[in-house]
Amino acid sequence: MERIGFIGLGIMGKPMARNLLKAGYPLIVHNRSQAAVAELAEEGATRADSPKAVAERSDVIITMLPDSPDVERVVFGENGICGAVRTGVLFIDMSTIAPATARKVRSALLEKGAESLDAPVSGGEVGAKEGTLSIMVGGSEAAFQRALPIFEVLGQNIVRIGADGAGQVAKACNQIVVGLTIQAVAEALTLAKKAGVDPAKVRDALLGGFAQSRILDVHGKRMIEQSYQPGFKAKLHRKDLGIALQTGQEVSLPLMTTSLVAELMNALLAQGKGELDHSALAQLVGQMSGGG
Repeated sequence: MERIGFIGLGIMGKPMARNLLKAGYPLIVHNRSQAAVAELAEEGATRADSPKAVAERSDVIITMLPDSPDVERVVFGENGICGAVRTGVLFIDMSTIAPATARKVRSALLEKGAESLDAPVSGGEVGAKEGTLSIMVGGSEAAFQRALPIFEVLGQNIVRIGADGAGQVAKACNQIVVGLTIQAVAEALTLAKKAGVDPAKVRDALLGGFAQSRILDVHGKRMIEQSYQPGFKAKLHRKDLGIALQTGQEVSLPLMTTSLVAELMNALLAQGKGELDHSALAQLVGQMSGGG
């Protein structure tokens, strides 16, 4: 089996790396915070003290990082991947970053003889733990086929969207739908409460009709229980909507409702709630309703 290097062991990355380890892949791990590295090392992974050290020992390198600057630092920075990557290595970035950054990384790695894929995911912490992520892939068909056995450990709905950067465009589209739907569910359940109707029963009824969605199911429950332990942090979703808006600008497409939800997320972040789950948008709607 190919030796996999995994960089970025956060809420999503750690369970993804663990699933690869359980599947029998030799795994080399690196993370800025050492607690997750120590945890996976106890389960059989090998530690690496830098991205460069990961690249020196891996056939496939996977990154799962918060934002475009983090990916650029890991690839291009001091002791970065570019300092050690070699011909035949496959780089898979599963972070959510700007399509332009994905293309920049691919171009640099191609010069080193390495191939790359952008493969952002959807499904949150639950999907990462259960290996049921949706994976949106940009890059060559040959690289996709090489990566497919790895993707099948991590997810279930795996689609090659197109050429490099296409996976990140698909993820931007995903984050628009998710963000706007969270806001819609928050408004609907708050309306029910303000009108004197049990929002839990409204949710139960809607789950059996045309309004049914994964977000109404999972995040609607979070909103009713007011439980916002992060499966996906609000600050990261705001970052993702920024990518969507930037991409819209690049193709001269106005994304008016996306802009509105991005501003609502700005308000949530301004209250110091960026570390909460993105479904905490419901708290903001509750405040506007006079209910706190």
